[in-house]
Amino acid sequence: MKRDADCIFCKIVAGEIPSQKVFETDTVFAFLDIAPVKPGHTLVIPKEHFATLLEMDAALAGPMHEAVQKIAAAAMEATGAKGFNLQVNTHKVAGQLVPHVHYHIIPRHEDDGLSLWAQSPYDSDAAMQEVADKMRATITK
Repeated sequence: MKRDADCIFCKIVAGEIPSQKVFETDTVFAFLDIAPVKPGHTLVIPKEHFATLLEMDAALAGPMHEAVQKIAAAAMEATGAKGFNLQVNTHKVAGQLVPHVHYHIIPRHEDDGLSLWAQSPYDSDAAMQEVADKMRATITK
C-alpha cells in the first residue's frame, strides 16, 4: 500500500497522529474534521495515498461510496441533520488543503446559513455547448 511519509492523513491512518475515527475498513478510513464546517463534518479517505481523486485507483470507488453511504447516514442521525453535502476538492485552486484525496460529508440542517456554491450561468447556449463538446472530446473510455 502506497504511503507518503509527509502526508498528515497517512500519519492519521498509521496512528501517528490522533483522530476521532468513526469508521475503518481494510481500504477506507473516516474521521471527524478538526475544523468542521458543521458538527459531524467527516473526512472519508482511502488508506492508500493518492494526492487527488484523479489519481485514485478506480477500484476504490465502490468501497469509498459504500463507506460514504454508511457514514453520511450515521452523521445525519447523530446530529439530527435532514441532509448532507458530499464534496471533493481537487487541487489547491478548488480548495484542497491536504494532498490526499478525501471526501467531505457535511451534515445539513434547515436554515443553517451554509451556502456552498454561487451560480455563474453560461453566457449563452452556444458557450455551454462548446464546453460540453470539449469535455466529450477529452474523456477517455
